[in-house]
Amino acid sequence: MAAGRDTLRVGIAGYGVVGKRRRHFIDIHPALKTVAVCDRTFGGEGVLPDGVRFYSDYRQLLAEELDIMFVCLTNDIAPDVTIACLEKGLHVFCEKPPGRNVTDIARVVACEKKHPDLKLKYGFNHRYHDSVLDALKLVHSGEFGKVLNIRGVYGKSQFISYGQKSDWRVDRALAGGGILLDQGIHMVDLMRLFGGEFHEVHSIISNDFWHHEVEDNAYALMRSDKGVVAMLHSTATEWRHRFRLEVTLAKGAVILSGILSGSKSYGAETMTVVWASGESAGDPREQTTRYNSDPSWASEINEFADAVQNDKPIVNGSSLDALRTMQLVYRIYCSDKDWRDRWQLDDTAAGP
Repeated sequence: MAAGRDTLRVGIAGYGVVGKRRRHFIDIHPALKTVAVCDRTFGGEGVLPDGVRFYSDYRQLLAEELDIMFVCLTNDIAPDVTIACLEKGLHVFCEKPPGRNVTDIARVVACEKKHPDLKLKYGFNHRYHDSVLDALKLVHSGEFGKVLNIRGVYGKSQFISYGQKSDWRVDRALAGGGILLDQGIHMVDLMRLFGGEFHEVHSIISNDFWHHEVEDNAYALMRSDKGVVAMLHSTATEWRHRFRLEVTLAKGAVILSGILSGSKSYGAETMTVVWASGESAGDPREQTTRYNSDPSWASEINEFADAVQNDKPIVNGSSLDALRTMQLVYRIYCSDKDWRDRWQLDDTAAGP
C-alpha cells in the first residue's frame, strides 16, 4: 500500500471489453480504485460521468499518480507498456499473451529483475475457474495415481466476430500469432499446470481455411519431462465453441468440459471424475459436477491485490509462467518446419 493512502490508485491501459470487465472487479475490491483509463477510441482526454479521467494514449496515463497499472492492450504494444510501467515504479497486471513472441516477454523479465520490489502478474484467468481448481486438487491428492496423458481441445468458429470487417488478431504485425497464441495459450498453460514442462514437441500448423496471416489451426503432440503425453488442438474452425480438457491418470480420469465465459458460448462448465475399475468393462463409475458461477475474475484480482498489499509472491500468472508458456507456444510453432521457415521464426528463442 502506498504510504498515506487507504486505497491503491489504479490505471487501465486499454479500455475495451476486457479493460471494462477488469474495472468492474477492480472497483468492487475494497483496497483498489480506478482513477484513470486510456484507449485510442477516446480520441482525446476528459472525464467520464463517474469522475474517472480518460486519455487516448498510455503515456498520458503514466503521468497520473498511480500505484498499479492494468495493461489490456494489443500484443505488439503490451510488452513496451509493461516495461514503461515498471520503470515508472508501478505494479503491473498484464493480460495474456505477454507479447507477440518469446523475445517480448524476455525483455519484460529482464526489466522486472531490476525492480524486485514491484509485482508483475499475467492474466492466465482459466487457472482460477472452480472446475480447474477442483481438478488440480484431485490430481495433486494422489488418489488417482500419476498422470498418464492429457488431451485438450479449445476452439471457436472464427477470428472476426459476426458483423465486423476486421480484427487486429488476424494482423501478424500486431498479434504475432493466431488462434494458438490468442486462445490456445490458455490450454497450453493448463497442460503445463497438470503435466509439467514439455520439451519434446511435434506439430502441424495451418491457415488453410480462413487464409489470414496467422494460423487457424494448431495440432500438437508433446511429451513432458515426467513422461506425460499431451495432445492439443487449438482451432478457429470449431463451429460450436468448445473447451475440453481430459487428464487420464493411473486410477481414473478427470474431464473438464465447457467453461463459463463472457460470451457464454462454450456450454455448461463441468468436471467429471472417473474411477477406473478392472470390473467395469470400459463403463466405470463417474460423477459430474456442474459449476454455475464464475468467481475467476474476482479471485484473480484479489490475489494480485493481496500480493501488492502484503508483499507476497505471485503464485499464478508470474512472469516465469508467462515465459515458459510462451516458450512452449513457440516450440509448437517451430516444430512445424514449413510454418517456421515461412514466417522466419527464431526457434532458438523457444529454449532448449
